Amino acid sequence: MTMERVNTVTQPYWDGVEQGKLMLQYCAACNVYQYYARPLCAKCPAAEPEWREASGNGVLYSYSVVYRGPSPAFQAIVPYVTAIVELEEGPRMFTNIVDAEPESLRVGEPVRVVFRDGPEGLRLPYFTPAGA
Repeated sequence: MTMERVNTVTQPYWDGVEQGKLMLQYCAACNVYQYYARPLCAKCPAAEPEWREASGNGVLYSYSVVYRGPSPAFQAIVPYVTAIVELEEGPRMFTNIVDAEPESLRVGEPVRVVFRDGPEGLRLPYFTPAGA
């Protein structure tokens, strides 16, 4: 993984990805999960939210099918589905949907996390329909 993606704030997230765990920050002061990683809670002034393993479950909030990749690595995998998943814990996450035909997807359907190496070699969390 490149150093631009990892820093002291995001390290626990990436460590979780390598272990097959979706890690989210949790603020005990206001009882809120947040994604993406930040040094402070986004809802209150509490510092250093703790890290907790997420369930990996969510619902498909929105999606788009990409037919023209932005680079040769992505062009090799078109069409692919970019999506926003609303996690069971509350935050929404930008991701890709895998193991599903784009025309079969429906907003609001349950999805679950899976971990795979991306087209540029970086291990990432993706989501798949919960019944797949």
